[in-house]
Amino acid sequence: MEETIPGIEAAQIPQQRGTSLLETAVRYAEERHWDVFPGTWLTAAGGTQHCSCGDPACAAPGAHPARDDWAAQATGSASGARRMWQQQPTASVLLPTGRTFDALDVPETAGFLALARMERMELTLGPVTLAPDRRMRFFVLPGAAVKVPELVRRLGWPPLVLDLRVLGEGAYVAAPPTRFGAHGAVQWACRPTPANRWLPDAEELTPALAYACGRERQGSRER
Repeated sequence: MEETIPGIEAAQIPQQRGTSLLETAVRYAEERHWDVFPGTWLTAAGGTQHCSCGDPACAAPGAHPARDDWAAQATGSASGARRMWQQQPTASVLLPTGRTFDALDVPETAGFLALARMERMELTLGPVTLAPDRRMRFFVLPGAAVKVPELVRRLGWPPLVLDLRVLGEGAYVAAPPTRFGAHGAVQWACRPTPANRWLPDAEELTPALAYACGRERQGSRER
């Protein structure tokens, strides 16, 4: 089963079939209609895990594209996904952004603060991932890259000041249960469910995320 942050939506998370990366990738394509593509994978040597890319200093071991043409490789076909992962069953599961969804990318401290704020505001969230790089990605409708800078300005922040990034066309996110080497696996902070099949617009989540990123920036300056 894919890993999930304990205590967040645990009661609403149904059991999901399949434990392999192959079945997970197929499920994302088949049930969520997300494009998927296989990334690098981990290899064991000398008692440690290494990225298949061969770079000993790889920043995301086993969790980045394996090919330069990954955008063309991505598919929303369940059968296509199955064929690709049958060739390399341990490949990471990567999702291109800018297609069926964009992602708002924030530090995990700001992300958890924003999640609590959104819950109090009774906002409807889409899926949210937490990765070992200590970043959270909030899935929203495509087009966020155009909207978010102006939304942040309206809230009184210069867009480049806040650590609030938008992953749109040409970018990707690593999906659970992809592992970042020995650093751990990507988890769901908010798992995909039938209730969040329809994604929120970036306009709905940006105020809470900008507030949380602003608080985090202020806290880091005071430390």
